[in-house]
Amino acid sequence: MDNRNPAAGAAPRENKMGILPVGKLLAGMAVPMMISMLFQALYNIVDSVFVAKISQDALNAVSLAFPLQSLMIAVGAGTGVGMNALLSRSLGEKKQDVADRTANTGIALFLLSGIVFAIIGLLVSRPFFQVITENQTIIDYGATYTTICLGLSIGIFSQFCFERLLQSTGRTTISMCTQLLGAIINMILDPILIFGLFGLPRMEVAGAAVATVGGQIIAAMVAVIANLKLNPDIHIRLNDILHPKAEIAKEIYRVGIPSIIMQSIGSVMTFGLNRILISFTEAATAVFGAYFKLQSFIFMPIFGLNNGMVPIVAYNYGAARMDRVKKTIKLTIIAAMSIMFLGFLAFQFLPVQLLGLFTPSEEMLAVGPVALRTISYSFLLAGFCIIAGSVCQAIGNPMYSLIVSVCRQLVVLLPAAWLLAQTGNLDLVWLSFPIAELMSLALSTVFLRRTLRAADQYTQRLQQEEN
Repeated sequence: MDNRNPAAGAAPRENKMGILPVGKLLAGMAVPMMISMLFQALYNIVDSVFVAKISQDALNAVSLAFPLQSLMIAVGAGTGVGMNALLSRSLGEKKQDVADRTANTGIALFLLSGIVFAIIGLLVSRPFFQVITENQTIIDYGATYTTICLGLSIGIFSQFCFERLLQSTGRTTISMCTQLLGAIINMILDPILIFGLFGLPRMEVAGAAVATVGGQIIAAMVAVIANLKLNPDIHIRLNDILHPKAEIAKEIYRVGIPSIIMQSIGSVMTFGLNRILISFTEAATAVFGAYFKLQSFIFMPIFGLNNGMVPIVAYNYGAARMDRVKKTIKLTIIAAMSIMFLGFLAFQFLPVQLLGLFTPSEEMLAVGPVALRTISYSFLLAGFCIIAGSVCQAIGNPMYSLIVSVCRQLVVLLPAAWLLAQTGNLDLVWLSFPIAELMSLALSTVFLRRTLRAADQYTQRLQQEEN
């Protein structure tokens, strides 16, 4: 399985990430990913919209499954961050052999992750829901949903892997197409399998899970073919996948593990907050689940923008072009904060309409608008914090992002939510989000300045050595 082209042995050519104007390059890299992420968010919402038509218990089951799904996504996204950063930096440094070893070792790590989560899905799904609730309907729905999603997680991990390989070499439009394909397949299959259309059996929540993994598997297969046929910057070899390099895996996880832990902390936060909210009412957890689906429509484009930025920053850092690095960061932060402001306006002025997508109960409508309006104040700061953290990861300071995430979600948000819950006023619990984001802003600003200062010193040393 080798996609080496005839010119593979020639001197490496300059990648577009080192020569195109930064604004044009960022738009070309990020916009396709932002579009694909919007579709990812859309099908996340569609999933819950259809499930909510079954019952509030069904919506709660899918919502409460989020920590396990989030953990799976954390491992995939974090491994992708590490692989992308090392691969793009190696291409910038003209180290083709390192880039190839990174790609093949990355594939092996993703496949291994899929196997591990399949085992977790089979063993942990039902006990997980039994810890959260005594509602047997929610337990049954939730266990079924997570067993399928995690049991067939080889689909999402393969999709993560091969789409990230396309992104790390600048082929974001192709990556966008594979992501769109998976999302569209999911959206088409959702109503068919959930409600048993066209003579198929009614599968309810299980149908939503099958639709999800079906879209992931097909998208992954297309992404594999795209890398073999349309990505000459890396050379995929079956033998190298079966014999991954330990030193490469270590470097991937050096950057990726902080990101994995960072996003896994989100799973812990969500689990803990669900425990706090369900002590008030099950409608509160349903609102929180609806919020997570809705906010993904705001945050997913930021993550797409982020994914477009990271290879550019890593490549130009490797090429000692700090002027391009800083301009990329500045443009990305401006774009991210603009998007988040639009999300803030939507949550402030349309909370009832947004909740209406999920067939809400009267109790959900009673507590939901205050929740959405209060949480959305954190959006005004989150765009900067997300981009700052990814810059730290891309150019070698992943621990900074980890520190910010731990402090935001475990040191501030969860304890604040618990303390505010002691007042007996559910509306106050939602204030924990903007409170935590203020702390995140302070730390992110300090760490971004330190990272850029260290990067300047590093590139200056490189230039002096070359001279």
